[in-house]
Amino acid sequence: MVAWRFHSGRLCLDLMAEPPSDAGRLACWLVTAGLVPAGTPLDGVDGRWAERFGELARDIDHLVREQLAGRERCAGPRLDHLNALAAAPPPAPRAVPGAEGRLVRALAGPPGCAALLAAVARDAVDLLTDPVTRAALRQCSGEGCRRVYLDTSRGRRRRWCSSEICGNRERVARHRARTHG
Repeated sequence: MVAWRFHSGRLCLDLMAEPPSDAGRLACWLVTAGLVPAGTPLDGVDGRWAERFGELARDIDHLVREQLAGRERCAGPRLDHLNALAAAPPPAPRAVPGAEGRLVRALAGPPGCAALLAAVARDAVDLLTDPVTRAALRQCSGEGCRRVYLDTSRGRRRRWCSSEICGNRERVARHRARTHG
């Protein structure tokens, strides 16, 4: 089982950081990310789905990094591809009685690749077109970490995508430098 990290603050940023590389990992990511409820049959997920999600992750990565670099005028095939994916209808959720009688989320039918791509692409469009949210984009300061996250901290001074992972690595490195150097 893969331990996916969802520390970025947006689904599209989490896909960008760790695009699933094969059908099994993608199926796990779709459930863990909350795009499909647990127990949803994902029989149609195959290598082509993983390729398409990888393409979307690369598009998002390019467009987000353009924003981080201060290049406001994004255009071109990556933006066109993102917009084309976002145009498809996302999966239709339903509320259904669960095992204990409480309402749980289900999908109206088996999710298609285009519908799931649309959900992530729409999240990216929302992120890229909202100036307040876009201004909160940050690159993790962790050594070797390329993750981009939304800094929603009170003073906008967050430095790492995850204090538990990248922040802890930096604190350990500083400690070692003080005690061994």
